[in-house]
Amino acid sequence: MEFRNPHMPWKNQLYFGDNLKILREEIPDEHVDLIYLDPPFNSNANYNVLFAEKSGEKSAAQIAAFEDTWEWSAESEAAYSDVVLKGGKLAELVSSLRSFLGTNNMMAYIVMMAVRLVELRRVLKSTGSIYLHCDPTASHYLKLVMDAIFGIEFFRNEIIWKRSHAHSDSKQGSRHYGRITDTLLFYSKGPEPKWNPQYTQYDQSYIDRDYRRVDADGRRYRIDNLQGPGGAEKGNPSYEVMGVTRYWRYSKVKMEELIAKGRVIQTRPGAVPQYKRYLDEMPGVPVQSLWDDLPLINNRSNEGLGYPTQKPESLLERLIRTSSDEGDVVLDPFCGCGTAIAVAEKTHRRWIGIDITHLAITLIRHRLNTAFASTLAPFEILGAPTDLAGANALAIEDRYQFQFWALGLVDAKPQHSDKKKGADKGIDGVIPFLDDGSGKMKKVIIQVKSGGVKRSDIATLKSDVEREKAQIGVFITLEHPTKPMNEEATTAGVYPPLYGKPVPKIQILT
Repeated sequence: MEFRNPHMPWKNQLYFGDNLKILREEIPDEHVDLIYLDPPFNSNANYNVLFAEKSGEKSAAQIAAFEDTWEWSAESEAAYSDVVLKGGKLAELVSSLRSFLGTNNMMAYIVMMAVRLVELRRVLKSTGSIYLHCDPTASHYLKLVMDAIFGIEFFRNEIIWKRSHAHSDSKQGSRHYGRITDTLLFYSKGPEPKWNPQYTQYDQSYIDRDYRRVDADGRRYRIDNLQGPGGAEKGNPSYEVMGVTRYWRYSKVKMEELIAKGRVIQTRPGAVPQYKRYLDEMPGVPVQSLWDDLPLINNRSNEGLGYPTQKPESLLERLIRTSSDEGDVVLDPFCGCGTAIAVAEKTHRRWIGIDITHLAITLIRHRLNTAFASTLAPFEILGAPTDLAGANALAIEDRYQFQFWALGLVDAKPQHSDKKKGADKGIDGVIPFLDDGSGKMKKVIIQVKSGGVKRSDIATLKSDVEREKAQIGVFITLEHPTKPMNEEATTAGVYPPLYGKPVPKIQILT
């Protein structure tokens, strides 16, 4: 096994491929500070099947990703053997679960997750933490698997995240309460994981009740007890303060410093002195295990990408800031549309992302380039085609994966990550741009075709550019364009000066 050279300058890494293979072949032991993973759930069978033709045809690679995870197969059997033959607590657990569940979809999911979680523990540093995002469909089984791999003593929390405001499908015949939460299983690898407590704001009712006093500077404060709990038995000193003798929390010297700073007050003569605690010096309420205060992604959210199961950045920011420091390495082995990656970049962490679809890789690249522009740290995409032979092989294996890969080459945002192909009106991707002082957004529309290209494809693109009121149309093809195609593109003329020079209105790229 050959890992990447640890002495080379760091580049963030975005891998295309099976995360199990990449973990085993590319990621060294104790290399990662924090892991977040949001694997597909049985209750969300369309997690990896993101779009389909009107005929019902779906991406072969996406179907494979789904079926390998959720349907018992030769690969599931191999994963089961891998776990059981190594022995230990995990082997005993998985063997027992198979006796209980049989060889069904849930058991396939358990063994496929088990082999990956073993590798994730291996790559995690001793001070590292892992957050496994799951829903009630499989969380109870995954909790047992995590206990066996990480150890019961290193279970930290079951975090409940409120992911929607309300849900009811009783009109469709269901008889259960609305399912509006997900579970995050939080484990550490060792006894002393990195920990940076996060805080939320106080309720206004609490502020009005407890911080009702306001000093001459307009600062809200409350008074707090200065007496030492346990008195003399706990070693607290006894002396007189403002005419009152008690056992105090602080030494006489420290008390005199607080008095000089105006932090000790008497509400009336003879009353026990109290500590003056200012509201603006308090960090807030420590975050608890119920997370119901985070903004949700909906059709009005600015960060929404139209990607199934997209999580809000605030969710990832909370756990990344809590369990890692700036410069640490964050790993997401099911990175999807890249929320964990984007937040790691935002919070100045290094990162590694892995996904099995080029749609995810292209979305993440576009998201990073759009959100961070000139501040984006260097990163590399690994496992994607780097030459013509690789592009040809990808086009033969899965033309949709080829399409998403090609869109990534020009940093175009895919147009049908959240809809059925065919509903996109022939547009595969879009590049927005600004080229004058009006502030009006303009766009380049992209079409991709791997083979069988002809003049009529360019004529169609010309019509689509006019219909969509786009400024430029780009046709990306694996094959070289024919002479009639080039002639058809030329008839569209040029777009007025873009950044100082005219460009062809219709462009063909190989």
